[in-house]
Amino acid sequence: MASTYTESTGTQLLDHPVEAEPLRHRLPRQARTGAPLLGVTAMTAALGATGLATATAQAAPVPAPAPVTAADEAPDGLPAADPGLALAARILQQADGQRTSTEESARLAAAQEAEAKRADRQAETAAPAPADHSAPALPVADYRLAAPFAQAGAHWAQLHHGLDFAARTGTPVTAVTAGTVTAAGWSGTYGYRVIQTLPDGTELWYCHLSRISTAAGEATPATVLGTVGSTGSATAPHLHLEVRPAGGAPVDPLPWLRQLGLRP
Repeated sequence: MASTYTESTGTQLLDHPVEAEPLRHRLPRQARTGAPLLGVTAMTAALGATGLATATAQAAPVPAPAPVTAADEAPDGLPAADPGLALAARILQQADGQRTSTEESARLAAAQEAEAKRADRQAETAAPAPADHSAPALPVADYRLAAPFAQAGAHWAQLHHGLDFAARTGTPVTAVTAGTVTAAGWSGTYGYRVIQTLPDGTELWYCHLSRISTAAGEATPATVLGTVGSTGSATAPHLHLEVRPAGGAPVDPLPWLRQLGLRP
């Protein structure tokens, strides 16, 4: 039995049967408004090309650095483009500066010490020698000679037995030489008196004192025995000094003092 296939244009009769062809859904054709769509094969090829280019770029050898020229060097001769070398140079410069500063400070300190020692030597040379308290000294520092030994006058019942050192009241009176104070106190016409006995037995009488400053005991030329006054029969402040060898009769104090190297 024959099959019939009908189309819009008409009907045909076939001698043998024909299986009907299944219908296929066709997609509407897209308009070409942009770049053409790449197929899977084209996209794969493109990605492969990109990867190849990247690998080629990574595998390419790095060019060697250009040699340093004089124009690239810093003033100190180190490459200016290398920050590590520049930092090392600055550290070395700072260390040199610190070492130079330390050496300069040490030099100045040594110079100052030498100058101080020189000044000390000059001061020692210029300074007066310390007083020798063991050497004989005049009994009053600021005085004038008033009455010599053996002078006659209405003030004495006999000749003057001593040497007078006129000075202001309160002027210190010191021992002439080393000895022992054997008496100190009031003595009539002599007023306040201190007697000093020397090792050879000579007695020195310090008379008319306004005040006695020492008691019995050893005395040196630096020992203050009292102060100038006008006690006793004195009419004006002065020190009356008598020299009595072996505690006997008085002698002229002037030559005796000169024998000690003193010049009143």
